[in-house]
Amino acid sequence: MRLSAAAWISHGVVQRKFGRGPQARLDVLRNLVTGLVRFERIQAPRGRLDEMRFYAEHLINYGKRGDGDPKAMRMADFWLTEKDLIHKLFKVLAPRFQSYSGNYTRMFQIPNSDDLDRMKMAVIEYKGNPLPPLPVPGRDGEGTLVNQLLKGCRMEARWERKRQEAQQQQQQQQAGTPV
Repeated sequence: MRLSAAAWISHGVVQRKFGRGPQARLDVLRNLVTGLVRFERIQAPRGRLDEMRFYAEHLINYGKRGDGDPKAMRMADFWLTEKDLIHKLFKVLAPRFQSYSGNYTRMFQIPNSDDLDRMKMAVIEYKGNPLPPLPVPGRDGEGTLVNQLLKGCRMEARWERKRQEAQQQQQQQQAGTPV
């Protein structure tokens, strides 16, 4: 069998597969959303969290409508597998995000695990949670080519200034001393 270009085209597939079919995919996403609402920070494979983020943010949008809205209650009932969290959604999370217009979550990539699968892992959290903040790794801009060139230019300019100052001092000493 010969592979053709058609094998590499997605043909309208817009969602990730999580293994055992569409119902298992929904169960995984619902459990992740439930865990995020309960703990406000979870760690999981990056692909799953990236897919779940959309649904978690839409759940907050529905939660901002209030618990009197029947569609908001249906969405909360569907996405939250633990029904005691419905109260938390409407009374804690929705008021916290009333002033926000979107982007209720933050996602950080963390180093790969040393397990056999070496899956890319991430942490997702709701903004404004009471947990201690995660250390955000800074960019190592020191090693980039542009920064190395700028550093070299600064050092050359500094050496040139020192050389000129030394020449000026020499000229002042020669001019000040009688020959």
